Amino acid sequence: MSTGTRLVEFVRALREHGITAGPSETIDAGRVLEVLGLADRERMRAGLAAALLRRGGQRAVFDQVFDLYFPLGIGAPDAHAETLGQYREQLAEALASGAASELTEAARTGVELFGAVDSDGGFSAHQTLEAIQPQTLVAQVAEAVASGGFAERLARDTARRRVAEFRERVRTEARRRIAESRGRERIHRHAVTPSAESAELLALNAERLAALRRTIGPLGRKLATRLAARRTHARRGEIDLRRTLRRSLSTGGVPMRPAYRKPRPNRPEIVLLCDMSGSVANFATFTLLLVQAMRDQFSRVRIFAFVDKTWEVTELFEATDPDPARIAERVRSRVAPVASLAHSDYGRALGTFLDWYGDAISAKTSVLVLGDARTNYGSPNVADYGAIVATARAVHWLNPEAESRWDTGDSAAGAYHALAPMHECSTIAALTELVGRILPV
Repeated sequence: MSTGTRLVEFVRALREHGITAGPSETIDAGRVLEVLGLADRERMRAGLAAALLRRGGQRAVFDQVFDLYFPLGIGAPDAHAETLGQYREQLAEALASGAASELTEAARTGVELFGAVDSDGGFSAHQTLEAIQPQTLVAQVAEAVASGGFAERLARDTARRRVAEFRERVRTEARRRIAESRGRERIHRHAVTPSAESAELLALNAERLAALRRTIGPLGRKLATRLAARRTHARRGEIDLRRTLRRSLSTGGVPMRPAYRKPRPNRPEIVLLCDMSGSVANFATFTLLLVQAMRDQFSRVRIFAFVDKTWEVTELFEATDPDPARIAERVRSRVAPVASLAHSDYGRALGTFLDWYGDAISAKTSVLVLGDARTNYGSPNVADYGAIVATARAVHWLNPEAESRWDTGDSAAGAYHALAPMHECSTIAALTELVGRILPV
């Protein structure tokens, strides 16, 4: 396969993972390869990343796909160790040195010796790491690193970082070996970990959620800028036909200077009603923090959390501590006494919201409901939800579940969707696009 053909296939694979590299970026990448050549693989990786990536958060996916289409080597390595004990001794030496080439070679050897799962070219990174247990070498590696002049604590941190790097190289090598036997196209579709923006919100682990929370500030500012631009455009109002025709009399009946009605000057009010039960708490928390980062665009924001009853938690988001993780923890602590004992009860939650906080809704209020609409086979209480819809300026339900799962099992999505729009927000990308589109100006 020629380098040009491989580059085109590489770019096509990136696009399938949400990296929007077009013809101009592909041409730039081709020029990068002409200038840098193929001899220095890491320099080539950096050059292609500079040519093809346009947004933050895409590099992890890029690296995984790059390692499939421009692998470090082909075939099986020469396995020098005969037993697990011998291999672990070699691995400890590689971790102590920290050399990238030695760690890569150790990963290739480990996958070859301990990762095969069948005779059809299948390899497992999980099986390899379970056999090797590299985390148990941290103390030994830290001691070797400390003997080189590192402080004890720094040596242990360095050892942990090198073990984490080795684990990632094992995963890369396992993908490469499978791709050799089963085809790169198939493997990149199923074995590449999606970016945090494209991953299912309900399936994110703690590490990826923490990474997403760090993006809330920039993302909120971006959406706020977009809303401000929409508001500026909306200030012109709709065309006042009567005044426009009157003006046109001075230009022979040609409406050269349109007249506009004055728009309503008030910024909208927002109410967020959020399911904080275990299944969707992470989705609700992320959405709350995103809207909170945009609060200057609204005249008022009130936030309510529920499991089987509803509490107002607005003051938790108005605290001086700006750390999203600590704000989220305070919200969870507020609902924890009941959340640990009860399942979501949408019917009761909607009822208590109207009984206790009904005055939060007016004709100026836009309501966002965040939850999966799963009632645990209780009453959905569509009457109270209908009362909220009838009173508010607009109501939108953001559901983190895929639409294909609505109205399955204990889901009452259809009943709520019949009263007000319900939107699928299964990924961060979908949530961001939707929030920027439906929030009022």
